[in-house]
Order: sequence, then structure tokens, then C-alpha cells
Amino acid sequence: MTFVIRAARQNDLQPLYEMAKLTGGGFTNLPADKNSLKAKLERSAAAFGSESEGVSDDLFVLVLENTVTGDVRGTAQLFGKVGQNWPFYSYRISTLTQYSQELDRTIRAEMLVLTTDLEGSSEVGGLFLHPSERAGGLGLLLARSRYLFIAMHRARFGDRVLAELRGIIDERGGSAFWDGIAGKFFGMSFQEADYFNAINGNQFIADLMPKHPVYIAMLPEEARRVIGLPHPSGRAAMRMLENEGFAYEGYVDIFDGGPTMLARTDRVQSIADALEAEVVDTELEQGEKALIACGHLAGFRCCYGAREVRDSGVAIDSETANVLGVSTGDKVWSIAR
Repeated sequence: MTFVIRAARQNDLQPLYEMAKLTGGGFTNLPADKNSLKAKLERSAAAFGSESEGVSDDLFVLVLENTVTGDVRGTAQLFGKVGQNWPFYSYRISTLTQYSQELDRTIRAEMLVLTTDLEGSSEVGGLFLHPSERAGGLGLLLARSRYLFIAMHRARFGDRVLAELRGIIDERGGSAFWDGIAGKFFGMSFQEADYFNAINGNQFIADLMPKHPVYIAMLPEEARRVIGLPHPSGRAAMRMLENEGFAYEGYVDIFDGGPTMLARTDRVQSIADALEAEVVDTELEQGEKALIACGHLAGFRCCYGAREVRDSGVAIDSETANVLGVSTGDKVWSIAR
């Protein structure tokens, strides 16, 4: 295995910036702005450097590195607790049922209600894989390594975890959802608002967004059609989340209408199945394919490898032991691939 997941460092700024320019917009957690990315890396370094055992507004940035070339080819992020320092807004789809005796008619109206229901949740996000590496299961490695990290540092994360999926963005980089609702109040395009949010946060939503429910039937057809749908590039990510136990519960992003997926942290499959064991053999020749991780906080490393679970511990192959820098007697965490 020539790829490893590790904690991001300050010298990862340039490759992260180069990848951010490839996202195509609507990717708030990976803005194509060096100052913002630098601030993220500084915040991540502080989180990795803290030995706190509580849940707080931490940001952990992970990167995918080619161990042969040293190139960074992907990234993913974890947030310990959203909504601690500023509100975490979502739209919740709600239904109002009304009945008229005179007409003998029942009307059910769907509404978008601005809410901060999800405050206090942990979040997995910011997953991006370089287009040239979208094969061989590297996206799955990036995604699931986050759950191993949570299992290994469980006290730093809440009881509920969410994942926001990017919504439908057209070929011009616009959003019909934004144009149908917020664009009418903010006087800025989706691209302008999305970029401003990525750099400055979304407090301006609290300042300017109408607080009354929005009747979905009154929106343009183009806006109604995309509510709760992921961007085509995010469909595979949505399936991976569903396989882990996440579900769409009617919460959508306030900018592009993309779905927010939710799960109880301890019921996420890769967290529930994570196995901690002592390495008893590093010369395994054949075994079960697995994700194997080691290290504490900034020392976290994760890669694909082979394992064999034994009564005395776990055996791993020599290449994995070399990539992770572990030997017999060390502890590793693993989940079946």
C-alpha cells in the first residue's frame, strides 16, 4: 500500500490549495483561499496538540499521502462539536396539515424551517480526493479513516455525528435553491455567498435570513426539484454514509439544499466494529483485508493492509507495519475493509 492517512501539517498548505481549486465550488470546508486554509491548518494543529478529554469546537484535518512520492492527494476533516462558537444553521423540512370542513379538503403544505437543531453534533466533512486518484478505494480509505480516528479518540466527539453533502450546482457554478430563497434577500450570487461563508463564517445568515418558514410550493420548480438531493459527484459518498448507518432525516443545507446525513456516533458501523488489539506478528503473508490505524492525535496514521485476528492479538503484514511504523507489542485499531 503506497498511501497513508495522517494528520495535516502546515507544509500541506500548497497541495490543499491546489486541490481546493479543483472542487468546482460549493465546498465550504475546502475554500480556494490560502489564508482560510492556513487558518484551518493552525486550528487543526491546536486540536491535535490538545490533550483535552472533552467535546469542544475542535477541527482535525487529515490528508492522504503517497508514501513513495510524498504527494498529498486527498483530504478529510472532523469537527468535534458544531455550533459552539456561532450558530449552525440548517433548514428542516416540516409539514403543516390543515382541514376545511366546508370544502371537505385536507391540505398538506411542506415548509422549510430555519433551525439550529443540530448544534452540539460532531461532523465529518471536507472529504476531497484528487481526480487522478479516484480508483482503488482511496475515497473509502479517506472516509472510513475518520471513523477509526473517532473510535480512537471517542471522548473528543459527541453522541451524534452529521455529514453535509454538497447540493446540486449547475454548470455555471450557480444554485437554483439559493436563487429561489436566500438570493432574493442577500443581493449576492450563490458563488459570492458560498465563498463569503467559507472565509468568514455564516453569521451573516443569522443577521439577514428571514426567520419565518418558507412554503416549498411557492418556490420555483427548479428550486423545489433539488431540495435534499446530493451533487452527482456526491452520490457515492451518500451511499457510503448510508452503509455506515447514516440517514437523511429532512435537514438540508441553507445554501444549496443538499442533504444532511445523521447517525448516532456509537452506531456508525466502522466505529462500532473498530477493534483495538496488540500487534503479535508483523510478518503475516495472507489475511483479511482491513483498514489499520495507530497513533495518538497528531501521530495518527491509517492505511489499507492485511490482518488476522488471534486470541492473543492481531497479526499484520510487513508492509503495513512499515507504513505505520509499528512493531510487535504496539497497539493498533482496525476494521475489515
